[in-house]
Amino acid sequence: MTVRTRFAPSPTGSLHIGNVRSGLFAYLFARHHRGTFILRIDDTDRERSTRESLEEILADLKWLGLEYDAGPPDPEYFQSNRLAVYHEAARKLLAAGDAYPCYCTAEELEAKRKLAGKEHRKPGYDGTCRAKPFARDLPLPDKSAGRNYAIRFRVPQDGQTVVEDLVKGNTVFENSELDDLVILRSDGGATYNFATVIDDADLAITHVVRGDDLLPSTPRQMRIFQALGLKPPQYAHLPQVMGPDGAKLSKRHGATSVSAYREGGYLPEALLNYLARLGWSHGDQEVFSKQELIEFFDFSGCGKSAGIFNAEKLLWLNFNYLKQKTPAELAALVRPFIEQRGWRVPAQPGWLEKMVVTLQARAKTLVELADFAQFYLSDEIAIDQKAAGKFLKPEIAEPLKALASELEALDRGFSESSIRPAFERVLARHQLKLGELAQPVRVALTGGTVSPGIYEVIAVLGAERTVARLREAVRRIEAR
Repeated sequence: MTVRTRFAPSPTGSLHIGNVRSGLFAYLFARHHRGTFILRIDDTDRERSTRESLEEILADLKWLGLEYDAGPPDPEYFQSNRLAVYHEAARKLLAAGDAYPCYCTAEELEAKRKLAGKEHRKPGYDGTCRAKPFARDLPLPDKSAGRNYAIRFRVPQDGQTVVEDLVKGNTVFENSELDDLVILRSDGGATYNFATVIDDADLAITHVVRGDDLLPSTPRQMRIFQALGLKPPQYAHLPQVMGPDGAKLSKRHGATSVSAYREGGYLPEALLNYLARLGWSHGDQEVFSKQELIEFFDFSGCGKSAGIFNAEKLLWLNFNYLKQKTPAELAALVRPFIEQRGWRVPAQPGWLEKMVVTLQARAKTLVELADFAQFYLSDEIAIDQKAAGKFLKPEIAEPLKALASELEALDRGFSESSIRPAFERVLARHQLKLGELAQPVRVALTGGTVSPGIYEVIAVLGAERTVARLREAVRRIEAR
């Protein structure tokens, strides 16, 4: 059997990290078995589906590196283009008596639901229209033609349906507990539970990977497969992703969308690695390359309990991936974040690579890296008042003037190896310890008291900008 999996997001909003984890596991399983991974767009919700959400989803998947073998822009992979296919399947079910028209109004169904709640019964459909006779060639619902009824699938009322799940094991459902679900709405549109069955069958999907919140729908979907004479795929229902408090992951726990992490300066390999480990393990290994994930992945490594999202652990992982980047790689990655802030990168060859090296061990995200680099990229630095009061005192003005002159005199020989002796000459002349000069210089150059090594900072800023900032600090001191 050739493994065929799919990821089927709905373009009704941003791609949730819990949802994309299901897509990742489907991708890894297909790649592990040298099978096919398909992207399908489940856009049956016409009112909420948008082009903007679709484009964001496609951009997120491209960023993550989850390449698919078939999918958009081919129109066949959009549910909104397959209504005729769903109607054909519904006609087969009606003709066989496996589906029937339901004339219950929304108000009547809501009243039934409330009554079931009062009587402590399961709030499923009570089968009011199930026993009513109907023509097997009944026209399908169409409000514009005055056919205002839904079509329900007739679930067998006796026996059991067993879901043999690759993660959770066997789950037994009593058919008497499964109500007759709507497969076509009164406007003629297909519901998710019906469309996904027809699509999975047409795409020859062998394994469906999704969250366990959809497990209760699975026995109904399996019955539709069987009524159409089709073999259901194998299922792998993954435990939900929860917040640290045990509640379903939501915005109150922090960012929940892939795009938020992309825009927040996280690396795709860090997010993939973290999501893979969120409910799956391979021994005690924590850090995986994409190829290792493909090589090792199997559903036997998936846990049965909920995955707890830990933002700090993801940040730690991202920090470690950032530290592994070469200067050239890191410079290319951070450049868009610098440009977003309207800062200009000096044109000297290798300058940006030299700059990022000084900050690489400090930044946990690309956004942090760009923000930390502000004093390098913008000459409009805001000097911290407390730091200025402590370090930019009258007695340091002459040493700062002397250092500016020493550095200006270096001219073309400006490098860390020449900056250090210039510093030492000023220290000796004014009988100062390194910290007594380095901290005032740091405040003058960066605006604060924390930065990379002072020689590194000066070397990256260059002679002209360093001298200008030192002399501006002297003017500040003398003016005060």
